[in-house]
Amino acid sequence: MTTVKSGRVLVVGGYGAVGATVAGTLGDWFPGRVVVAGRDGARAVRLGGVRVDVTDPVGFRRTLDGLGDVAAVVMCVEPPDSRIARACLERGVHLVDIGATRRLLDGVADLHGPAVDSGATAVISVGVAPGLTNLIARRAHEAVGGAERIDLTVMLGAGERHGADAVRWTVEHLAEPATARPVRAELPGYGPRTAYPFPFSDQYTLPRTLGAAQVTTRLCLDSGLLTATLFALRRAAGRSVVRQALTAVFRRVHAGGDGFAVRVDARRGGAHAAYALTGRAQSRVTGLVAAYVTREVLTGSLPAGVHHIEQLPALAHLPEELAEHGVAFQRLAGPPGG
Repeated sequence: MTTVKSGRVLVVGGYGAVGATVAGTLGDWFPGRVVVAGRDGARAVRLGGVRVDVTDPVGFRRTLDGLGDVAAVVMCVEPPDSRIARACLERGVHLVDIGATRRLLDGVADLHGPAVDSGATAVISVGVAPGLTNLIARRAHEAVGGAERIDLTVMLGAGERHGADAVRWTVEHLAEPATARPVRAELPGYGPRTAYPFPFSDQYTLPRTLGAAQVTTRLCLDSGLLTATLFALRRAAGRSVVRQALTAVFRRVHAGGDGFAVRVDARRGGAHAAYALTGRAQSRVTGLVAAYVTREVLTGSLPAGVHHIEQLPALAHLPEELAEHGVAFQRLAGPPGG
């Protein structure tokens, strides 16, 4: 019988677009153990939680110590640096982080030693992209016997009401210089879509964790018009006034559906493997991924230290496990059984 570690689970940002799914799902699995936390103290307290500000590491440590029996923290918002992660891991508190910024993920990864010393496990690159993209990339990488090149395509629904932090993050990273060309990718249920290079963290992580020489992630929206408009403004997005305007527009305009799709193509010489995953409400699925990972962390089956999601074999079949939530995973090309 699987033993689940006792103690509470602190969901930081637990009332947001992603966090509400995390808190609700974990609350069903572990009744009475989930504590919602966030900067909006009144909102958190109404949900039976506590106020936490991730820009205040001293206050965060005080909250952890005050609660006393926190087994795990799920980070559904991005702090400015890795000090929140350090506060958790040095206390032996497990961490699940949906963060998507390369610099922050690298900072948490540098805490591997303190995590091992305290017996804590941290899982990073958790969500849809990064997250499911990483897991599917590993599947495709192994199918071709070690990929030389991996292309990841992410399509998000322009009609979904993404959280304010997610919209802000996307617009802020729009201005980063493109390192590759746009491509046309066939997405199941959506047909061919033009996707543009975008600095998701998975393309920086996977060369290290998988050893693939070239990894590129590209982004599009389900609305071709909005995709073209967004990336036509890429150069102008270097100006803060343009970023502010774009953030305001994308928080108000919902001209599309809430479906999303992920495609991964891996190539080695003449070998090619491709997989795709589709679903609805990307924020909800990110929350589900975080909840499933947290449940695995609490069983104690994962090794101590800091690990990207694709480095943990126990999580390899998560794409299939999400089928009960309306997420479809399929092989498009490659060897049978790959």
